[in-house]
Amino acid sequence: MELDKCISLLKQGEFLPQKDIETICSKAIDIMIDEPNTVHTKSPVSVVGDIHGQLFDLLKIFDIGGEPSRTNYVFLGDYVDRGYHSVETFSLLLCYKIKYPDNITLVRGNHESRYTTQYFGLYDEVQYKYGDSKVWKMFVEVFDTLPISALIDGTMLCVHGGLSPAIKSIDDIEKIDRKQEVPVIGPFTDLLWSDPDEEIDTWGYSQRGAGFIFGRKVLKEFHHNNGLELTIRAHQLVYEGYKYMFPEQNLLTVWSAPNYCYRCGNVASFVEFKENGERNFNIFKANKLSSTCKPNLQESLPYFL
Repeated sequence: MELDKCISLLKQGEFLPQKDIETICSKAIDIMIDEPNTVHTKSPVSVVGDIHGQLFDLLKIFDIGGEPSRTNYVFLGDYVDRGYHSVETFSLLLCYKIKYPDNITLVRGNHESRYTTQYFGLYDEVQYKYGDSKVWKMFVEVFDTLPISALIDGTMLCVHGGLSPAIKSIDDIEKIDRKQEVPVIGPFTDLLWSDPDEEIDTWGYSQRGAGFIFGRKVLKEFHHNNGLELTIRAHQLVYEGYKYMFPEQNLLTVWSAPNYCYRCGNVASFVEFKENGERNFNIFKANKLSSTCKPNLQESLPYFL
């Protein structure tokens, strides 16, 4: 397997042979299994929200923000499902993780699970492209090694979803056994599924059926107890690309899949945190190639939408 050749093919929208995927997944697991649950990183760094298999929009992010060879990235999860190129998207990110392991952090999202990917696209995409589920099985084994969160400059926490009533400190995140399928309930699940809500102060039940909703008071206490200034998360479509919440603007949602599901018409963004504390929001529209795929694939996977 020639890694540069694999990257080149993937950037052209080609999916790799199964034997190359097997090698890539094995190498990625070897790297990420030794990473802590919370990966510590420093600015300058760019934070990217949900991608959902929109390969050509991911490439647009690299065009704007720089290739991983020269730009540090934290990805907040949901690399797969709903888009037409989940296989290529996740394969490309793994290739970059192997080539530039210190430049990319891949946080786990709620879609990086066996259950979710069987209902929202990845499993059937793999079946269509490879004729069986072996590549899907390789991918979900990688999912089990993805870190849960990242901490930028010791003051900005990155998670996919939100907080958990069982997590009082960042040290509590480190106690989670992440090398498994995402459980039905529990703190691991909450971090991937929870959402902020400006209508409440503390905790409430989520309509998603997993995780919780949490309010300003919960976030303020968590920040105070852990010396944090900002929580950065993804998980919710934001039509403007990003959104601050609460009076203190101490929670930021970043959404990086433009024209989500090829019909929502939203813009997307990713945010650059610079060494001097400046934040630069890169807002972009969908790549013209974003919704393209083989016609028979598009017709066979209507549930993607």
